Amino acid sequence: MKIVKSISVLRKVVCSLKRRGKTIGFVPTMGFLHEGHLSLVRRAKKENDVVVVSIYINPAQFGPKEDFKNYPRDLRRDTRLLRGLCDLLFIPSVKEMVAQESRTFIEVRRLSDLLCGRTRKGHFSGVATVVAKLFNIVAPDAAYFGQKDAQQAVVLEQMAADLNFSAKMVVMPVVREKNGLAMSSRNVYLSDKEKAEAVVLFQALKSAEHMVAAGSRDTKKIIRTLYDFISRTPSARIDYIEIVDKKTLESVSTIKREALLLLAVHVGSTRLIDNTILKVK
Repeated sequence: MKIVKSISVLRKVVCSLKRRGKTIGFVPTMGFLHEGHLSLVRRAKKENDVVVVSIYINPAQFGPKEDFKNYPRDLRRDTRLLRGLCDLLFIPSVKEMVAQESRTFIEVRRLSDLLCGRTRKGHFSGVATVVAKLFNIVAPDAAYFGQKDAQQAVVLEQMAADLNFSAKMVVMPVVREKNGLAMSSRNVYLSDKEKAEAVVLFQALKSAEHMVAAGSRDTKKIIRTLYDFISRTPSARIDYIEIVDKKTLESVSTIKREALLLLAVHVGSTRLIDNTILKVK
């Protein structure tokens, strides 16, 4: 595995690989890797000649009161986990990625203003801008993302289509811990008690799936049931529970075809997100 910190060096390596006809799979991350990230890397390795993983904690996607400075970091551990799976590990600095007078940002309208975008102003613009920059640097044939960040995946798919990026966008299923909690780098913030209580998110999703399977189609009724259920957990504070169209992220009142159920819940001081696809048989 070759570690690269310079954009110019990575571009030279990528150009050489492309000249030799090699396909490139790309997994952008913010590090502190877990099995969810590694599942993306393994899929990329299976489907491409060369795998590039980036580790870049992007300040542009953090709000002023969010956890940029405290976001978990362990580069040595990340590097160890990627050996044998990754061919190129790109670890740029903020100075390398952000020009001093940078004035250009990408805004994916409408999709970025809903759900998490209501309380995390500018978050998805920061995500879309850095991913676009990474696509220009890495020139991947395929890029891999996790369904756990469902809104982010929809935003980036729209961005890639609108800006004519050639990379195939691959969204992989949520990877969960044994108790059902969605794997996240921020799970490290949870105490043992909070981690046990956070399972209520997964339980709520499964409850909704069972309701739909039993014939329930009224989204207000489903959401109200989940609110009541999650609210019984002492450490849980609900940000939102919504059922939306999978592509537009607009709320639906009746489930007529597959819909996306998304949750954002604070457990203690940690904000967690999760989701599931509600399927109508």
